[in-house]
Amino acid sequence: MSDRHARNPESLMMSLGHDPSAHGDAVKMPLFASSTYVFPDARTGAERFAAVRGEEGAKGGPIYARLGHPNLVLAEERLRVWEDADAALLFHSGMSAIATTFLAHLRPGDVLLFTGPVYGGTDHLIRETLPGFGVEVFEFDPSESDATLLRRVREAGFDQRVAMVYAETPANPTNHLVDLARCRRLADRFSKPDRKTLLAVDNTFLGPIWQRPLDLGADLVLYSATKYLAGHSDVIAGAVLGNEEAMVPIRSMRVYLGTAAGPWTAWLLTRSLETLRLRMERQEQSARTLAGWLRREAQKPDSPLADINFLGFLEADGEAAATTEIDTNQARIYRNQCLGAGAMIAFAVGEDREDAFDFLDGLKLVRLAVSLGGTESLAEHPASMTHGGVDPEIRTQEGIHENLVRLSIGVEHPEDLIADLQRALAHLAECRAERLVGVAG
Repeated sequence: MSDRHARNPESLMMSLGHDPSAHGDAVKMPLFASSTYVFPDARTGAERFAAVRGEEGAKGGPIYARLGHPNLVLAEERLRVWEDADAALLFHSGMSAIATTFLAHLRPGDVLLFTGPVYGGTDHLIRETLPGFGVEVFEFDPSESDATLLRRVREAGFDQRVAMVYAETPANPTNHLVDLARCRRLADRFSKPDRKTLLAVDNTFLGPIWQRPLDLGADLVLYSATKYLAGHSDVIAGAVLGNEEAMVPIRSMRVYLGTAAGPWTAWLLTRSLETLRLRMERQEQSARTLAGWLRREAQKPDSPLADINFLGFLEADGEAAATTEIDTNQARIYRNQCLGAGAMIAFAVGEDREDAFDFLDGLKLVRLAVSLGGTESLAEHPASMTHGGVDPEIRTQEGIHENLVRLSIGVEHPEDLIADLQRALAHLAECRAERLVGVAG
């Protein structure tokens, strides 16, 4: 009998790296709640430390939980399988994963080339923190031509110092896609014989089911593992995966910063990886239903809804394909690099923040909370919440307007979610009517 199917990630999540007979016949890997580990003899202890320092031929093993532990090893190996990466590393949070990566690969005088928008915390780290370490940052518009970008980089005096190209795609919160093939070309353009310019991609919104940046030329792929990878809104974690050469400095930096995920975090993530595809496929199916309903509502006369941004509308057979609304460049990028549409929807409600707030306050089933990718549907107001710390002028330039709402679709029945959105629209209408009465009075 062929074991071909056992090589698929969904099957490997059930057994890879765990021998029940070695752990009391437990069908699941136990939680190792220990800060330190006993060496069978002194020579073994010395060799394990040598492995941590990267000495060739040294055999690793558990030493101290900050350096690694059995739950971490198992979770990283299973996550690695989903991306087919050389290596995977888990962190306390998505921000610690990003920060550790930057500190491992960027030096004073280096330039980070990045696209916007990015998550609010990442935006602050790039614009406010990195310059304090002597790293210069340069944002580019994904829609500008290569010639224009190269000219601007050259005029800034940065063309010999670009050490990393950083992209978040789809962008948080607008769902805007960044062309990774183009980013790879740019990174190669800035590479030097003695130093490769790295391409790092935040894949939180789609990966690893609906987008695989490593297959598209990325050196590193980063995650807020809190989101779809963990998927239950009960754990904070981050992840970095990539080719071995790019991962070595990150692994070393994680040791000394102490940013590795703890046993409980790794154990929960191992649990969640077993249902990753099931959850993400169901969430995408429901998101398609809701996005279609939102688009139809937006087309009604006097509707407060507008600019429904869902990646599924970029598909050749999608609902928007026959209209002039489709962005042909975004559709091309979607066709070339995305394997599915995901479950994130962004749209405008009314004219201002007050309208957006009234809509959000009318939701009951959909929870008003930040984060995304969990089993429950969540809604938030990016301009005042996740991206509230971004410069207002930059927010406007990047499409994060005061009436923008972001939805993360969970696993509830889509009919119930539609009913909840209808309730929120009715609440908005009531609030608007009350404001008109107040003005008239």
